[in-house]
Amino acid sequence: IGKSASESSIPKISGEKHTLQRQQSVPQQTSLPVMLKMADQAISCGSELNEREAFRVEKFKQLLAGPNTDLDELRKLSWSGVPKSVRSITWKLLTGYLPANVERRESTLKRKQKEYFAFIEQYYSSRNDDTNQSTYRQIHIDVPRMSPESLILQPVVTEVFERILFIWAIRHPASGYVQGINDLVTPFFVVFLSDYIDEEVEVENADVSSLPEEVLRNIEADSYWCMSKLLDGIQDNYTFAQPGIQRKVKMLEELVSRIDDQVHSHLQQYEVEYLQFAFRWMNNLLMRELPLRCTIRLWDTYQSEPEGFSHFHLYVCAAFLVRWRKDILEEKDFHGLLIFLQNLPTEHWKDEDMSVLLAEAYRLKFAFADAPNHYKK
Repeated sequence: IGKSASESSIPKISGEKHTLQRQQSVPQQTSLPVMLKMADQAISCGSELNEREAFRVEKFKQLLAGPNTDLDELRKLSWSGVPKSVRSITWKLLTGYLPANVERRESTLKRKQKEYFAFIEQYYSSRNDDTNQSTYRQIHIDVPRMSPESLILQPVVTEVFERILFIWAIRHPASGYVQGINDLVTPFFVVFLSDYIDEEVEVENADVSSLPEEVLRNIEADSYWCMSKLLDGIQDNYTFAQPGIQRKVKMLEELVSRIDDQVHSHLQQYEVEYLQFAFRWMNNLLMRELPLRCTIRLWDTYQSEPEGFSHFHLYVCAAFLVRWRKDILEEKDFHGLLIFLQNLPTEHWKDEDMSVLLAEAYRLKFAFADAPNHYKK
């Protein structure tokens, strides 16, 4: 749906074929008939999930294949998650990068990709000039510190990220480059890269240098434009003194005091300031708190919500904080609380955890939507 005829013939990155062998221990007390029944139930459950996913993929494909994609319907369908096979084209539509009209998409892609590389020609050679040197140096320092390291540290990927961030900074002098913006490239790059990687290969382990140069150039340009669209809605997060973030952290504090005064009072009692943990939540849109797979799932919903990355994100942060209320209330000193809040145990989170979090955030948004001073006591 989202590829030209030339792109569809490009081979995907594949991994070496190997069989994973796992040691399995069978409890002696479990009889063979019971085990067979359990296996049947597991297969049946997996089959139902596969059928449900196949049905959703088909709904997306039907919607995307029409002459003019109904973006309102696409947002409704995407809110609860976008299947991997159609995520790239769906994100390009939801950001407003691609037009709803199918016939205009390929020409739009070519025009925007050409425009981006014209910026490279115009600006990138100035990265070591006196006026731009400090910007480029900071980007050059920040990119290798990003995750997933096995992907970002590939020289060809590092260069892509440096170019995207430098061009964005030069073209947006009101904010320039600020740490945190670099993380916002990753989900777009990974999603667009996934179109060219075999299912069995983890995207962070893909050898990007094996991709044709034209494909990588297109991924780079598409990532730049989609990140730019995202930042258009939250640019005051990154202007001087980051007033957008300061304001949102204050709004989060007031909202939490309304929805869970016990947690709020506990943080106050031990003199934990919201800025000490929530600044990063706003600056990086929770990317440093969640596994990348969960961030991508979160962004499916953010791009389906009006002002998802700004307004709805506030409710997600409130739901995220209250999600840990039991652990928070058990911590009885400042250092324990701060260490916990800056290292939340989400490494094993999956789509199901994100669905619960998003449902709670939506409930909070709905509960407070009509209250004019709903952040205030």
